[in-house]
Amino acid sequence: METMSWGAELWDQFDSLEKHTQWGIEFLDRYTKFIKERCEIEVNYAKQIRNLSKKYQPKKSLREEEESKYTSCRAFLATLNELTDYAGQHEVIAENLTAKIVSELGRYIQDLKAERKSHFHDGRKAQQHMENAWKQLESSKRRFERDCREADRARQHFEKMDADINVTKADVEKARLQAQMRAQIAEDSKSEYSSCLENFNQEQNQHYHTLLPLIFQRIQEMEERRVEQVGVCMKTFAEVERQVLPIVGTCLDEMSRAAESIQPKADSQQVVECYKSGFEPPGDVEFEDYGLKRTASDSNLSHTRSRSKSKLWPFIKRNRPPPPPPSSPPSPDLPNGPHSPKPQREPLSHRLSELISSKPRMHCSSKPRMHCLRSLKRGGSGSEDLSHLPPEQRRKRLQAKIQDIGRHLQKELDEKEALTKMKDVYQKSPQMGDPSSVEPRLAEICENIDRLRLEAQKFEGWLAEEEGRLPVKSDPPRKQSGPYGTKNSSSCGQDRESPDGSYTEDQNLEMQQRSQSNEMADKFEDEEPLPAISTCKVLYPFEGQTEGTMSVSEGELLHMIEEDKGDGWTRVRRNDEEEGYVPTSYIQVFLDNSGQDS
Repeated sequence: METMSWGAELWDQFDSLEKHTQWGIEFLDRYTKFIKERCEIEVNYAKQIRNLSKKYQPKKSLREEEESKYTSCRAFLATLNELTDYAGQHEVIAENLTAKIVSELGRYIQDLKAERKSHFHDGRKAQQHMENAWKQLESSKRRFERDCREADRARQHFEKMDADINVTKADVEKARLQAQMRAQIAEDSKSEYSSCLENFNQEQNQHYHTLLPLIFQRIQEMEERRVEQVGVCMKTFAEVERQVLPIVGTCLDEMSRAAESIQPKADSQQVVECYKSGFEPPGDVEFEDYGLKRTASDSNLSHTRSRSKSKLWPFIKRNRPPPPPPSSPPSPDLPNGPHSPKPQREPLSHRLSELISSKPRMHCSSKPRMHCLRSLKRGGSGSEDLSHLPPEQRRKRLQAKIQDIGRHLQKELDEKEALTKMKDVYQKSPQMGDPSSVEPRLAEICENIDRLRLEAQKFEGWLAEEEGRLPVKSDPPRKQSGPYGTKNSSSCGQDRESPDGSYTEDQNLEMQQRSQSNEMADKFEDEEPLPAISTCKVLYPFEGQTEGTMSVSEGELLHMIEEDKGDGWTRVRRNDEEEGYVPTSYIQVFLDNSGQDS
């Protein structure tokens, strides 16, 4: 499209152009304000999105324990994280708009105002020059007109004096000279007026055909650059948002993938893992026939029925039986195997409300039993040994606690190693530092390590107790028939409980059970000893203070008769007579008989 020149078309619209260019600058100011408000909206929106994401983030204390277990919660957490990244892209939009538009427009408007001022200053200067030339022309014209009138009056006076016969010749001559002088002045004014008029016409022609078109052309170019800058800013406005669309799309894709990662079956299985108590379902309730007449010979039957009836009282406080014997020795970190502290009895209101009955007593001697729901003596909700939890949940919580203590212990050990190296460097190079400056921190770390190890041993003991791995003093490990070897008797003992917490069994039945236990123990003692698998050498001395363990000396050669089952203990024998468990880390195992030579 052919552009029309402002100098040719708008030569008489100087004031209008001045107003139009001022409006253009105001438009830029208004557009800049619009971008600033848009940036504020983006920043506030991003802030609100971040606050929303932060508000619904899971609590730190529950994130690993609760939220991270379910796929739906993990997907929601991933969505919140992606939402934070999404908010960050809106902050990027605000930053780019501020840097690429607001700042640039601010500088451009300042330059535009200065350029506009210069152009219109030149235009006003040219107009002022033309006004001065016009005034000079008008002054010359008025002077010429006045001189012409004066010359005409002098001429008429001379003619009047010359026609009057009463006037002397001297007066006539004087009038003639006056008329000639006025005529000469008029002629000079005419020449001056003509010269001024010619100059004015030349300047006017130059003003309207050269100077003013040039100024208008510059103003036109300035205005076109302003309009072009507006277009560039609007395009930048769109490009800034388009640049973040791929990242925003990625965030949305990640949200979709997080939603697709939800596994209902896995969450359903996780519910089982979280709330599985480990209790065995209650057995059948025995039938009580009240229609039969009781005789003296039925006293034992009546006694048995009263014991069965006692199972219908799950809310009565009971004394917890001794912990069942384990199938493996205690943890190597806990040589003496401390027992968990005795938890407090739970109030009546905290007991389970469902009616539970145990399996018939005939199963006690034939089928291994898990802990019954009634056999769990619950302590307070904040007991340190977590005995208030069901067995399965307690085991998991204890394992998690041990892992957490292990992480803290490793951190302390790493810090101790670093400080020890630093102390060695200071001792070798005293100019680098004082070795005594790290000793307080080393002492503190050593105290922390000892405390953490004691805590780890304590929780490992409770875990071993829960898993049934602690040996019982009356039954050495070699006499155990299985992981549930003595658990049945404890379960059966609980079946003898009455609502008031006492036992109702008669002495004959107790003596019978004791004789059965002795017979089983004698049976295991008569068994052939286990053959030796290999030979082992003791690396460190060990004092076996717990039942089932054996004391050994450094450098002693022993026969290994049972491998480590993953619990850190190995079963060994000395001289085909004494046998017991020792920590696996305290011995060196030889796969052949080369250990004899060494």
